[in-house]
Amino acid sequence: MQNYSDKHIVLIDGVCHLCQGITKWIIQRDPKGVFYFASLQSDVGRDLLEQGGLSVDAMDTFVYIEKGVYHTRSTAALKVARKLRFPYYLAYGFIIVPKFIRDSVYNFIARNRYRWFGRDGEDACMLPTPEIRERFL
Repeated sequence: MQNYSDKHIVLIDGVCHLCQGITKWIIQRDPKGVFYFASLQSDVGRDLLEQGGLSVDAMDTFVYIEKGVYHTRSTAALKVARKLRFPYYLAYGFIIVPKFIRDSVYNFIARNRYRWFGRDGEDACMLPTPEIRERFL
């Protein structure tokens, strides 16, 4: 298994249209190429979840691995925002909102994301363009 401890890795639900859109959105606002991506359903994603002690069956979470440190749900999203260019890093200010409130909003969106945004089949996920392919694990 490859060591990714020096990388900034975002794990997303590879069949969720909202999650695919978020991945594209991050890539467009990350001109330095800081972030790498993997689907929660992929072998790499499952291995990384296991390494972090997270369930390989929970597809309703957003995971950000910051140089070996695992963050999930709203904390993960805010920590990703902090690494983006202006004005997006300002969203990190919401970290002062108590986690149980932030995660309640996150969980509501996660529960409804397929109904609101759609999904691909279980074996399908976003295919990266040649220009960004090296950022997918």
